[in-house]
Amino acid sequence: MSLSFREQPIGAFDSGVGGLTVVHAMRRLLPAEDILYLGDTARVPYGNKSPDTIIRYSREIMTYLRGHGVKAVVVACNTASAHALSILQKEADIPVIGVIAPGVEAALSATRNGNVGIIGTQGTIASKAYQDLLRQLRPGVNITAVAAPLLVSLVEEDWLSHPATQMILEEYLAPMKAAQVDTVVLACTHYPLLKPLAQRVLGPDVVLVDSAQNAAAALARKLESAGLNRTAGSMGETTIRSTDVPAQFHRLAERFLGENIKAIQQVSVG
Repeated sequence: MSLSFREQPIGAFDSGVGGLTVVHAMRRLLPAEDILYLGDTARVPYGNKSPDTIIRYSREIMTYLRGHGVKAVVVACNTASAHALSILQKEADIPVIGVIAPGVEAALSATRNGNVGIIGTQGTIASKAYQDLLRQLRPGVNITAVAAPLLVSLVEEDWLSHPATQMILEEYLAPMKAAQVDTVVLACTHYPLLKPLAQRVLGPDVVLVDSAQNAAAALARKLESAGLNRTAGSMGETTIRSTDVPAQFHRLAERFLGENIKAIQQVSVG
């Protein structure tokens, strides 16, 4: 691979702001890389759209990112990973990483008793993408999957340690405690921000698998094996674009990314 191609940015996308937790993990693991992130905020949420629509949106975003010369793409969205990832991987001539397989593999490595919990949005849990892959890789695994539709709103309200959030998390996580899970996959890109609270509810012995962290690690391994790592040097830049810029997007983006960001450019795709 040519040196100039190795210097190209990594693309990442999500239906909204949540995928920036993945970018945050990428930033920590791959500090020299430039990252171009696209949030499809004009068409969020993806969870209530048909698989065909999600595939179309994902293809349009891939075309946009490829047009900006990215050398790899992270599908930083559970719904798009569930419905579109395999198609994007077949159609692209660059590495395309999703968030589901890295999370599943990490959960199976972590579990000691074979009881695994998954907490995610309605769309992700209904897609059965995590459940199917867990069973495919380990047929005897016991799975407790819970849809938690209220959590995204609570994260976006910044109620990360609010008593109401703890009460709601206790309700959602009760079936997992009853099933004696020893590992829980946080199957939504918003949820890493709730990790400390979820750990408090579940107790210190339960391993929380952060899809964002594991997707970033999978990307790092892929870049290494493909010889696409950027040569170490100055700190890479993060560019954030979106298909709409709602009032709170900039504030949320800074919180999810954990750093101050420059102006967010509004772009069109499709």
